[in-house]
Amino acid sequence: MKAHLSLLLMTFLSPIALADHITFGIVPQQSAQRLAEQWSPIMQHLSEQTGHTFTFETAADIPTFEQRLKDGYYDFAYMNPYHYTVFSDTPGYKAIAKAKDKQIKGIIVVRKDSNLENLEQLDGATLAFPSPAAFAASVLPRSELNAKQITFKPDYVSSHDSVYLAVAKGFYPAGGGIKRTFNSLEPSIRSELKVLWTTPGYTPHAIAVHPRIATALATDTQVLLAQLHTTDVGNKQLQSLKIHAFTYAQDSDWNDVRELNIDLIKK
Repeated sequence: MKAHLSLLLMTFLSPIALADHITFGIVPQQSAQRLAEQWSPIMQHLSEQTGHTFTFETAADIPTFEQRLKDGYYDFAYMNPYHYTVFSDTPGYKAIAKAKDKQIKGIIVVRKDSNLENLEQLDGATLAFPSPAAFAASVLPRSELNAKQITFKPDYVSSHDSVYLAVAKGFYPAGGGIKRTFNSLEPSIRSELKVLWTTPGYTPHAIAVHPRIATALATDTQVLLAQLHTTDVGNKQLQSLKIHAFTYAQDSDWNDVRELNIDLIKK
């Protein structure tokens, strides 16, 4: 009887008890430790200013993160441009912010002491990428290689940092990443690498909110993110992300990505 009563209490009380617990998912481009160092101060700031407990979360790898987005697990999420075009449809994440005055650009990196000077020299190689649907770090470079009829085998190593480290150690001749994560690498690793090729620019990652979140909280969070750069503390937090500032975003900002007609996840 006591156990039954406890279960009933949990059934009725848990939605209220958990109402102020807000999950903020970050795409695992880098190690969980590194992401936590970068994002946890922002989570604390949002918590203090809104009165809700914002909790940093990520996933073991990008495919797991994608599944959680599909399931609507995260209340807020920082996701790549292609992810946003998919998960804005279902389950209906709505963009509220993006990096200001910035486009996302994919890169292919090689060791600095490598004699590789062009993409054609990668013909027949096994190359490292974070995951199949990592937009600028994987989709765009692979599309370019295919367009040039360069034969290659992709290996997916779960994160941008894993790509950089694997190339730096010589496990792969080259791999895909993006400028922001490359620039935020530990200097000892970045010094071993050079950029071989860069993609055109596209609308960057979205910070988006699940439709179950109240409009007032979504709006408050949007304003707080857009104001981060106006304080010394906020500027320091943004510098860690290699982002100058966040700005307001709307769904149509990602139409440039939609026009590419990528359907990797939908398939």
